[in-house]
Amino acid sequence: MSEFIRSAPQLAISHDPCTEPSDIRLVEADARPDANGTQQLAGQPVWLELLREGLTFDCVGLAPREASEAPKVNYRFDIEPHTPLESFESIILTPGKHLSGGGRSVPVLRGLLGLARDFVHHFKEAKVACWPPSQSAIGRRFFESTVTSWLDGGPFPALGLTAFADEADGSILSVGLSHFIDQELRIDPELAIDKLAATRLGLRLINQLVLVGGIDKSETIIGPDGSRLLLSPSRNGKFVRVSRE
Repeated sequence: MSEFIRSAPQLAISHDPCTEPSDIRLVEADARPDANGTQQLAGQPVWLELLREGLTFDCVGLAPREASEAPKVNYRFDIEPHTPLESFESIILTPGKHLSGGGRSVPVLRGLLGLARDFVHHFKEAKVACWPPSQSAIGRRFFESTVTSWLDGGPFPALGLTAFADEADGSILSVGLSHFIDQELRIDPELAIDKLAATRLGLRLINQLVLVGGIDKSETIIGPDGSRLLLSPSRNGKFVRVSRE
């Protein structure tokens, strides 16, 4: 961990509970904690508060304590279907406590995903990035590529940070978009016959919806094929329906 911090000029440790007398101390990768330090671990998580570009984030699940529990995963991106994710050890990154009220804001989101990207880039052992709001696991190469592109001014990394579920009526429904805009996207069955085309349309719309923060009134847009599509909020405001005009 100390090598990671040194390699990233935009990062710093803003708070290390392990430097307090009652806690254990961080050790270098090739060092071993003494017996007293090991005894002090009982019932105490090992964590750091990291500062990245003026924002703080908590890093939980560090050695020598046990890793954090892996999140529930229903969707996989750029990962072999039979990869045993339940056997992986997890480190959890979350916005710091003072950011709890703005944890879903774009600046905090960019900082959090940027920090996760930095982790994946530095630690070759990091094979997967999980995003609990979409119940998704994302392969390291795809995660690093899409997040880096977004941080450099490209499109929002919708594939992974959101997913799509097939509904019984033939429509497709986004999973995880509500984390960003308090709305999910529902593409009508007529537009979802071609699942690949519908997914591409959904990703394009998610990028726009994240930029504007959702919608509260109906809008007409031009689809990729030149047809006119209607975006309309549901009565309860929790869904954005996509249909032909």
